[in-house]
Amino acid sequence: MSSSEAPPTEAPIDAERIKAVPVRHYGRWVAGVIILFLAFIVIRSVITNDALQWPVVGDYLFDARVLRGLQNTLILTVIAMLIGIVGGILLAVMRLSPNPLTSGAAAIYIWLFRGTPLITQLVIWNFLALAYPRLGLGIPFGPEFVSWDTNQLITQFTASLLGLGLNEAAYMAEIVRGGIQSVDSGQLEAASALGMSRTKTLRRIILPQAMRVIIPPTGNETISMLKTTSLVVAIGYYELMVAVQTIYAQNYKTVPLLITAAAWYLFMTSVLTLVQIQIEKRFSRGTSRDVVQRQGWASRMFSRGGGNVT
Repeated sequence: MSSSEAPPTEAPIDAERIKAVPVRHYGRWVAGVIILFLAFIVIRSVITNDALQWPVVGDYLFDARVLRGLQNTLILTVIAMLIGIVGGILLAVMRLSPNPLTSGAAAIYIWLFRGTPLITQLVIWNFLALAYPRLGLGIPFGPEFVSWDTNQLITQFTASLLGLGLNEAAYMAEIVRGGIQSVDSGQLEAASALGMSRTKTLRRIILPQAMRVIIPPTGNETISMLKTTSLVVAIGYYELMVAVQTIYAQNYKTVPLLITAAAWYLFMTSVLTLVQIQIEKRFSRGTSRDVVQRQGWASRMFSRGGGNVT
């Protein structure tokens, strides 16, 4: 007699196959249609509005005076950001110093330059000669070795750089300080155990890791600086906004020339955004922060959400 038995057969399943039906978001479609319709109305209104004088915009877009103002704007942006970044790193290191005098001096600098309007600082630098007619170097309360006339030393260009750069250094100091403090303290302890100096630790270990946190807000500050340079109109330095103001003061074509300036600002901020994306990609290599790689140009330009960074 065989002990083996035939395996029981499974009962046939008569139930219908489950059909997954995706949730339909009708509200999204309605909102999308409304937005497209409103966008069409706005774009059509802008294009067909004769008061905007688009032919005049085309005539002055590459005008020599506008291009010279654009060049000065770019020069101001680059040099002022260099001053701000270098000064911000020094101030951040001073702010984190265990020496209370060093830390206090940096804190007072940040408090002073962040607590007063930038346009006020620009005007003060431009009219510094009213308070100090001459600036010199020498022994305190002793002989003076060399001196300069303040009006000749601090031109409109120099006053613009001092106002923009030193103000930016105060903001960059907080950005760099936040980036440094985002690095785990164990890194510093490990470097100290290996006998590395504080300066070498900061340069070789802390700052390279902090750059992932520092780069995004620094890119935003650079884009902001490009537009903030328009404030030097208060002291009369010739940049993009002064250039278009000079032109429309002569021909009274105010609106098209303002559109010309806006077009150049939009173009330059778009280029800086692309540069920022590439820099962020470089510093995010080897990490799980791949949101930057997934975000396209349109997402960054129009601030479309890209999820949480992990």
